[in-house]
Amino acid sequence: MTGRFITFEGLDGSGKSTQLERVARRLERHGVAHVVTREPGGTPFADLLRELFLRREAAQVDGLVELMLVFASRRQHLIEVIEPALAAGAVVLCDRFTDSTYAYQGGGRGVQPELIAEADRLATGGRMPDRTLFFDLPPEEAQRRRRGRAADRIDRESLTFYRRVHAAYRERIAGEPDRFRLIDAAAPIETVAKAVEDALGDLFPQVQRDQVRRA
Repeated sequence: MTGRFITFEGLDGSGKSTQLERVARRLERHGVAHVVTREPGGTPFADLLRELFLRREAAQVDGLVELMLVFASRRQHLIEVIEPALAAGAVVLCDRFTDSTYAYQGGGRGVQPELIAEADRLATGGRMPDRTLFFDLPPEEAQRRRRGRAADRIDRESLTFYRRVHAAYRERIAGEPDRFRLIDAAAPIETVAKAVEDALGDLFPQVQRDQVRRA
C-alpha cells in the first residue's frame, strides 16, 4: 500500500505549522500511521544544511547557492524519510517542499523556473505531493505576525521580497489547481482548522465520518 504525501505551504507567519500539528494529532487519535517532517531539514544531515541556510552570516548567498543547498537537503530527506514512509503506507505531513523553492528561490531570488525544474528532476525524480494546502495570507499581515520573534536570514528579507514570493505561490496554484487547496489564513484559527479538515476530508474518509458523528 502506498501512503499519502501532503505538504503545507505558505509564508512564515501564515499558521501552516500550527495546522500541520493539528492534523497530526487528529490522525494519531484515529490510529492513522503518519510521519511529521519539514524542509529544509528532516534528517540530521539536512538539518545541518538548514542551519547553514538560515544563518544571518549567509546573507550574501545568492539564489543559485540557496537552490543547491535546498535540493541537497531535499534529496537526503526523500531517501531517509519521505520515500520509506510512503512505501510503508504512512501519511507524510511535510512543512514545505518543492513549491517553496519555486516561491522563495524562484519568485523571491529570481532563479529561472527551468533551473529549478532541472534540479528537481535530478534530486527528486519529480516527486510531487498528493495534496498541497496553501495558507494564503497577505505579505503585510505575515510580516506583522513575525514581529517580535527571533529573525533568521529569510525572516529579515524585505516586504517586496515576500510580495514576490506570494505572487510565485499564486502562480503555482493557478498552474496546478487540482493539487492545491487554498486556505484563508487570515480567518480565525478555528475557521482555518475547519477549512483544513474539509480540504483533506476526501483523503481520510474514516476521520471525516467520525467528526460528523461527533458533531
